Amino acid sequence: MSQTFKETASAISAKLKNLRQEIPDTMQAFNQMAAATHTDGALSMKTKELMAMAIGIAARCQGCLAFHAQACVRQGVTRREFEEMLQVAIYMGGGPSLMTAAEALAAYEEFGGEVAA
Repeated sequence: MSQTFKETASAISAKLKNLRQEIPDTMQAFNQMAAATHTDGALSMKTKELMAMAIGIAARCQGCLAFHAQACVRQGVTRREFEEMLQVAIYMGGGPSLMTAAEALAAYEEFGGEVAA
């Protein structure tokens, strides 16, 4: 990886701004879908962010790692909770998810998540 996760999030955010201008209907629809899921319901927002991160790991999506690591930290995800999510993601995705899980942990730490003692 040639840039930090913070740089990745910033670069993608700039491109998303362009997309909001270029394909506004699609971006508005996506944002509405995102808003509908970003609330506490039967599942807490914290749980939903952990799920999103696990899917990002399985899909090997670097942008997902950046955005959802930041969101996990904002939701107060503890390191232990994050590590248990990593276990599930690795189990479901095998070796490639193990490599991406290590990157996800780096993203979590970069955005201010707990660092191992």
